[in-house]
Amino acid sequence: MLEASREEIRKSIPENAHGLSRAWKGLYLFLDLYIYEPIATGFRFLHLAFIFLPVIVTIPVIWLGRRVKERDSERAGTLWWYNFLVTSMERAGPAFIKLGQWAASRTDIFPQEMCSRMSSLHSNAPAHSLATTKRTIVKAFNGRPFEEIFDEFQEKPLGVGAIAQVYKAKLKPDLAALGDDDMDPDPPNLRRRMRKNVDVLVKSTPSRVPSSYVAIKVLHPKVERVVRRDLKIMTFFAAAINAIPTMEWLSLPDEVLQFGEMMRLQLDLRIESANLTMFRKKFKDRTTAWFPYPYASYTTRQVLIEEFAQGIPLAHFLEDGGGVFQQEIADEGLDAFLHMLLIDNFIHADLHPGNIMVRFYKPEQLSLALGRHRGSSSPTGNALDVTEEVLQQLRPHRHNPPAWRAQLRKIDEEGYRPQLIFIDTGLVTALNATNRTNFLDLFKAVAEFDGYRAGHLMVERCRQPDAVVDREVFALKMQHLVLGVKSSTFALGNIKIGDVLNEVLAMVRAHHVRMEGDFVNVVISILLLEGIGRSLDPNLDLFKSALPILRQLGAQGGGSSLLKNLRKGDTSMLKVWVGLEARKFLQASAEQVDACVRYDLLSPNV
Repeated sequence: MLEASREEIRKSIPENAHGLSRAWKGLYLFLDLYIYEPIATGFRFLHLAFIFLPVIVTIPVIWLGRRVKERDSERAGTLWWYNFLVTSMERAGPAFIKLGQWAASRTDIFPQEMCSRMSSLHSNAPAHSLATTKRTIVKAFNGRPFEEIFDEFQEKPLGVGAIAQVYKAKLKPDLAALGDDDMDPDPPNLRRRMRKNVDVLVKSTPSRVPSSYVAIKVLHPKVERVVRRDLKIMTFFAAAINAIPTMEWLSLPDEVLQFGEMMRLQLDLRIESANLTMFRKKFKDRTTAWFPYPYASYTTRQVLIEEFAQGIPLAHFLEDGGGVFQQEIADEGLDAFLHMLLIDNFIHADLHPGNIMVRFYKPEQLSLALGRHRGSSSPTGNALDVTEEVLQQLRPHRHNPPAWRAQLRKIDEEGYRPQLIFIDTGLVTALNATNRTNFLDLFKAVAEFDGYRAGHLMVERCRQPDAVVDREVFALKMQHLVLGVKSSTFALGNIKIGDVLNEVLAMVRAHHVRMEGDFVNVVISILLLEGIGRSLDPNLDLFKSALPILRQLGAQGGGSSLLKNLRKGDTSMLKVWVGLEARKFLQASAEQVDACVRYDLLSPNV
């Protein structure tokens, strides 16, 4: 789809143009590509030079000041310079804001403290005019008058980002979706009704209530042109820096190329709509996560229309506490991510608290109509999303953690259950065959606790093996790290996987081991999810959450591949599975013995 998107914006003379029309189109194209664009790019270069020249001049400041232990032992001058760099990037515009946000995820290249500061980058871009928004939306609806599209339209944007701004509106009844038809295309039959009733009995199945309210994302005008110019300038400077001796290990031209691909994905909103559709199909039989319904027929390059995600930002639970729901929210988030990683190979690549919301629902009731049913299964138009009711109960208690948690306890007693909503799916990661093979080979080496081999695999399959510094020392460090994990195999709930991965990324950075961007994205996603999960539930166990999904993987297509690997003598995946099963059994046994001793069940007093 990305290639089709590129072809669409590639300027060319239409095939049906003839005579004077063709000559005029050709002249316009020549003037635009070879005169106007180079001049505009030159002026943009001067503007950026004015912004970033002071940043370059002040680089020596990073060697000044005392070291701050709580800030990764960075010098005070270095911390000041990081802040100055971030402020300058905010002034430079959308491409540089996105570049900073992308750089924040590359702790394999940049210092941890710099990445932490980059992650706080936000846009100061002014909102574009309401007239521009209306004109763009009308075009998306094939010229239908604006007043005939919406019953309600909030003219003030909900948010203004680097490349787009978002509005909330209510569609006319003839345009609004009546239900989750994209997720449930087959008519209900006896088998499906029986399975649904089993789901209701063994777990809390959400009752889906579609909303007639929509979120509308509209690109800023001419943002594509500005980003293209900035990418040309970045490419030039990346090539210049790469020519400096000892800097080639960064392979900055490749990084700029990868960043450019990421930006192009976000500049065509149809790609985000397609990602939403894919996520909804993959999660249609799961209760752990929910994705808004995209109105693909009304979505264009410049406009995305999707169901409004009525929920409570996850950040509120991180600030005020999850109360009785904290373990459930943490487990569901981790379960959803592990399904994306292990089952689907289709991973939301922008997971942070701002893109995760919590909605509440009342579990579905048993359906006694097991036979044929002629009625519609879609919710009625009068159905109410109970999340708004919960929101009204919680709003007065924001920034008051005790009252917030007490109210959550009441909500739990009323029978409400939480469910996560993932939004902003413009960026996804799917490991290609080569990267997946590398990932699995590395996983197998770690599963066998062969850190030395894992270190050598990382060196051999990185982008530039010749640029690696002290590869033998790197392999030995990996062995030391893996042996440390091995010694605590049955206490992994107490090990922060994020700390382990951070150590790996620090070693990768120190030894110039350039990993593939997709692999690093997966690692960063694990870091973020575990960090969020442990903020809600300090006892979160990543490996315990992975066990049911490994079972599911074996029950699906994974079982046959596991047998093939066993015939070849490859027992690594079996070791992981059996090891986790044994750990769970031993932990359960220890808990039972502890309960027997605590409650005097071994030799009860008679």
